[in-house]
Amino acid sequence: AAFSPNNIVPGIGYSPDRMLQARLFAYADTHRYRLGTHYEQLPVNKPRCPVFHYHRDGPMNVEGGLQSGNPNAYYEPNSFGGAAEKRSAEEPPVPVSGDAKRHDHRESYDDFEQVRELYSKTLSQEERGRLHNNLAGSLVGVPKEIVERAFALLHRIHPDYESGCRKELEGLLSAGEYAPNGMPVTLETPHTVNPAKLQKPTIAEAAAESSSR
Repeated sequence: AAFSPNNIVPGIGYSPDRMLQARLFAYADTHRYRLGTHYEQLPVNKPRCPVFHYHRDGPMNVEGGLQSGNPNAYYEPNSFGGAAEKRSAEEPPVPVSGDAKRHDHRESYDDFEQVRELYSKTLSQEERGRLHNNLAGSLVGVPKEIVERAFALLHRIHPDYESGCRKELEGLLSAGEYAPNGMPVTLETPHTVNPAKLQKPTIAEAAAESSSR
C-alpha cells in the first residue's frame, strides 16, 4: 500500500507542524518514484470515490488516463474543458495568534554537536585517521579558498578534525598522489568474505558432502 497524509476529504486541513508539512510532500513523492505516477490506480490504493486529476500517461495507467473533461487538456487553467480547480474543496484557514514568519533555522539549531560527539567519543584513533585521509583526498584539486572554508567548518566540530585533515592534505599534495581507500582490504579485514568460500566445490566434494548428511 502507498499511504499518504495528503489524501483527505474536503473540509479537513493540516496543522503547521513541520514534520507533517514535510510528510505531505515526501510520502507522495516517494510513491511516485517507486510505484509510478499512477500509484493511486492500484486497487489497494484506489479511493472509493471518483478522483479528478491531471495524470495521463505512464506505467500502470490501468484506467486509461484522464476520466473527466478533455483528455488533451491535462493542465490547469485551460481553455478546453479539462479538469479545473474546485475552490469549494480548498483547505480551511488555520487560526493563529502572534507573528508568523520565516526564520533562519541556523539561529536555533546546532549542526555540529552530534558530529563532535561522534568524532571525539565514538571513533577510535585509527578510525579518525582513516576519516582524515579520505576527507583530505576529496579536497585534492579543490580551490584553496574552498578548502579553507571546509577546514573552518571542521574546526567548529573539533580542532583535531581540522588539523588531522589539514596534515593529511598537505601530505597528499606533497606526494602528488592519492589512494582513495585508506584502509587496505585483506583476508584479515573484519566482515570480509573468505574467497575460498566462494569457490564452487568439485563433483567429488559435492558427492562426499551429500553422502555425509
